[in-house]
Amino acid sequence: MSGGRDATRHRWPANGESHTVIIGIGGGTGAGKTTIARAVIDSVGDDTVALIPHDAYYRDFGLLSFEDRAAVNYDHPDSLETDLLIHHLDELRAGRAIERPLYDFNVHLRTDQTIHIEPESVVLVEGILVLAEPALRDIMDLRIYIDVDADLRLVRRLRRDMSERGRSVESVIDQYLSTVRPMHLQFVEPSKRYADIIVPDGYNPRVVGTITSMIRDVLDS
Repeated sequence: MSGGRDATRHRWPANGESHTVIIGIGGGTGAGKTTIARAVIDSVGDDTVALIPHDAYYRDFGLLSFEDRAAVNYDHPDSLETDLLIHHLDELRAGRAIERPLYDFNVHLRTDQTIHIEPESVVLVEGILVLAEPALRDIMDLRIYIDVDADLRLVRRLRRDMSERGRSVESVIDQYLSTVRPMHLQFVEPSKRYADIIVPDGYNPRVVGTITSMIRDVLDS
């Protein structure tokens, strides 16, 4: 675990300072971002930490046919309604609850349902592009990048998309080669420079323990 070149720029609350702590967890597809985020929540408590996935904020492409929706480059920043996410984070920091979008990955559509999120002391925001968006990372108190080899991430994505999203091996590989890998090289990998903490090789208990300890230090101050 190491600090990024931009590590001095985070706004981790000083002793006595009180505000909602926003932590961004970035990294490539299959890096283990959600696994680490959920492990932190299990350790600290879901009555203290809220989790918001960036990919819940994919734009509503309801006017497109299924074939056209499937062809959208979902690994490009423009596919995400990041302005809405930033607004929601501002609302949570102001002590107001939000209605988080719910996205159906099987049909590539934002559903009519939402998930109610109450303001908590800590908000974890995870996604491949959370550190690539300047306006989003600027409101984070701590920025974490999960750095995992591409071959392992591809295997994990294959397993996830086949089991959870009903996709074939061919479709996953085609998408990986046409958009996932190029966008990773263009946007995700370069965003590592903005991380306060770079986590090599994905999940491990020491990383979760470090993040958890930092959160508890702030909550107890």
